[in-house]
Amino acid sequence: MPKPACKTTRRAAKKPLPPSVPHERWLVERLKDPAEAAAYVEAAIEEGDQAALMLALRHVAQALGGISKIARKSKLTREATYRMLSASGNPELRSLTAILDAAGLRLSVKPVGRRAA
Repeated sequence: MPKPACKTTRRAAKKPLPPSVPHERWLVERLKDPAEAAAYVEAAIEEGDQAALMLALRHVAQALGGISKIARKSKLTREATYRMLSASGNPELRSLTAILDAAGLRLSVKPVGRRAA
């Protein structure tokens, strides 16, 4: 004799779950907020992984109208901007600050703690 299904299983079979939102689309929506974008990029910088930083900047660019729009605002070519924001991108400081400026962000330096004397 087959074992009866538990109540949770029967309930789930009757009522389908709402569709989920793809993560990247959800993230790009959130990054339209400048404070969220700044926190996201800062977290990527703290991670210390250059590929993660380039991905974060690409997500921010998508949230602000796309990489082409950021390229125009930063006065860089579209192709160069796509290359810089790829996982293997390695932009010069001048290009990085131009992209950040176009996104309404900037680099800053702050102390991490007290230095030993």
